[in-house]
Amino acid sequence: MAKIGIDLDRKIGTVDRRIFGNFVEHLGRCIYGGLFEEGSPLSDERGFRRDVLEAVRPLRVPILRWPGGNFVSGYHWLDGVGPRADRPRRVDLAWFAEESNRFGTDEFIQYCRAINAEPYICVNMGSGTMDEAQAWVEYANSTGNAHWANLRRKHGYAEPHRVKYWGLGNEMYGGWQIGALEAHDYVKKARAFAMVMKRMDPRIVLVSCGQNGWSPWDEVVLEGLASLVDFHSIHLYTGHSDYYVNVFQPHQAERAVRICESVIERVRYNQRIPHPISIAFDEWNVWYRTRTHEARIAGIEERYNLADALAVATYLNIFIRYSRIVRIANFAQLVNAIAPIFTNRQGLFLQTIYHPLRLYAEHTREIALYVHVDCETCDLSPAQEEGGVGRRFHVADLGPFKLLDAVATCDTTGRQVTLAVVNRDKDRGHKVEVQLVGGSAGSGVDAAEVNGAGPDAMNSFDHPDAVAVREQRMNLGGTSFEYVFPAHSVTVLRCELA
Repeated sequence: MAKIGIDLDRKIGTVDRRIFGNFVEHLGRCIYGGLFEEGSPLSDERGFRRDVLEAVRPLRVPILRWPGGNFVSGYHWLDGVGPRADRPRRVDLAWFAEESNRFGTDEFIQYCRAINAEPYICVNMGSGTMDEAQAWVEYANSTGNAHWANLRRKHGYAEPHRVKYWGLGNEMYGGWQIGALEAHDYVKKARAFAMVMKRMDPRIVLVSCGQNGWSPWDEVVLEGLASLVDFHSIHLYTGHSDYYVNVFQPHQAERAVRICESVIERVRYNQRIPHPISIAFDEWNVWYRTRTHEARIAGIEERYNLADALAVATYLNIFIRYSRIVRIANFAQLVNAIAPIFTNRQGLFLQTIYHPLRLYAEHTREIALYVHVDCETCDLSPAQEEGGVGRRFHVADLGPFKLLDAVATCDTTGRQVTLAVVNRDKDRGHKVEVQLVGGSAGSGVDAAEVNGAGPDAMNSFDHPDAVAVREQRMNLGGTSFEYVFPAHSVTVLRCELA
């Protein structure tokens, strides 16, 4: 029998709620026709889809990143403020589309307020200038009597938007990015941007543009910007047509975090930097079916199956395990474009990946606990990774992988405990003895299970509950109890200690 041991006295970190963040970009139907659809009977007076708002709120999104993504490197924020009828329509060179600019800074802030999320704005370091970035900070945050603050007031917003989080460009290392730069050139430009933005508002939090956490780019950028930033970003998308490759590939995020954390520590030590620098995993997801050029133009509307939901839950487990260093994470994206919510003009359905995102946001507690898992393992072969659709990062060298991946958290009183377990076994359930070291469960354990008929099960408008959440309360208690985690499932167990 497999065993999962939770050491109730061994706390490994404080879980930052910002790891349940999200990201919206002007890409396909993410914004227009997704969260924002003017003239629709489903929208409110602001143009926000009411049904989407109702679906977003249970995700408890604490921080929302915008406007990109690749889009931001050609975006000029002044195009998206003021009376909508006066805003120019522009060509979007990032996604080969046209941008109406009817959703801009003020609409984004309103949306953040509607879902109770902190706004996180990424500035244009491609075609943009430092003066433009400084003006954006002034427009958003200033209480003064200068031009850009007064322009905000003219547009009907007397109080500042108080945007705390600002990203210094998006994926500036990539040849696909408008205005892409070499690492040293990026550092020089980012230092200039950071200086004027911080002088405009010293209270803002800056995020440097990282790559995958282990690249030479990350080392150069951290060496050059560590004294000015509070976060360093990592972007990672995984996904593969082979079931086991797909569900194990998120462990690449562990490699990224471990290496990036050591680079941060080295730089802070060598430069005697007193303030902490954390990781912002501000783009992550399973994405491989629609990575073709044609699909990107169409808006990358990935359709997710149950296996993808297991991969998403594994990512979340990793962020919780590394809560000491991962303090922000932004799932990419929120609606339609590689997203948990999928709409048409008549309504929406929730994709498979929505369910682990909701359960973790709802039930993860404040303190991460040490968990030991003793169970069967599975190896990947290099040949297995090469086959199928989607050429992503290789992870076979990180194996063997435990078929059960688990994390546990408790509240600040130590009384409420949550255990989240992903059973990646494609065919078999696993009977597990759950051991509570240093405590005892009171009578009753609540279980919420994400599952479907098989790993390929997929939700749709016709079958919205092919993958759903099943909840039950069981009469279990004591210092240990047994539970069978079904094949291809995500399960969240909750109990109160006696």
